[in-house]
Amino acid sequence: MQREQFIELPRVIDRRGNLSFIEAENHIPFRIARTYWIYGIPGGQQSGTHAFKSQHEVMVALSGNFDVILDDGGEKRTYTLNRSCNALYIPDMMRRRLGNFSANALCLAIASEPCGEDDHYKTFRRSVAEDNRRSPVPPLKKDKASRPEYNTVFDCSLIEFPVVTNRAGALAFIHGVENIPFGIERIFYTYDIPSGEKRGMHAHKRCHEILIAASGSFEVELDDGVNRKTILLNRPVYGLHVSPGVWATEKEYSSGAICLALASDKYDTEDYIHTYSDFKEYRRNEN
Repeated sequence: MQREQFIELPRVIDRRGNLSFIEAENHIPFRIARTYWIYGIPGGQQSGTHAFKSQHEVMVALSGNFDVILDDGGEKRTYTLNRSCNALYIPDMMRRRLGNFSANALCLAIASEPCGEDDHYKTFRRSVAEDNRRSPVPPLKKDKASRPEYNTVFDCSLIEFPVVTNRAGALAFIHGVENIPFGIERIFYTYDIPSGEKRGMHAHKRCHEILIAASGSFEVELDDGVNRKTILLNRPVYGLHVSPGVWATEKEYSSGAICLALASDKYDTEDYIHTYSDFKEYRRNEN
């Protein structure tokens, strides 16, 4: 049986705040099938007493702190998560319980498998689908060559995620290519952002992203070289799909804001357009 372990995640620090990131099969030992985040948890509440037959998970405290109590059938062990750059890997066949949440705790979980018939999230998915009657999100149609894309601000849209609420708080979740139009290869998040700072300020040639205000609020200014629009993100159940070929700037962060981002591709320096002059040149070459 595999053992649980802490994983120290990369952390990029500059005057605009901190950024940590997780790539599938790089920083964590599995592909990302789904992710979810638990928020609005009353202080001292307990949650999630169950085990998975084959699923592996990684958990991160995006803010605040909480305990993860693990039971392998012979021994119980308790781990405290309280740093945004420190993740806990939990193997399969491990009964786990979350507890001792601080008042501002925000838990991010990343899972290796979609919901199975024996998965407690199966009930969540069914009830959400029946209540909201959401239309499925159409998947991306990316060719094998993954050519650069030239989208407009009108190709960027808000996506509402399924959410379950009870006395233990709220849980929003995503299954790649079911709730969003791509499989998740990379997850990153920015935190400890000083007031008045701006982040982003770049475009991608091929990578699609979903931006989420996991905590607090911020604005995203979108620019395709001709049109501009600004979207306010202030609820953790909504994500903004930012398409390739669109310049995005995050700004007007509230105190304690955390931006959670899901990406369709692993990090590639060649995919980034870092200066607005290069971006304008890139858009001029689209035809």
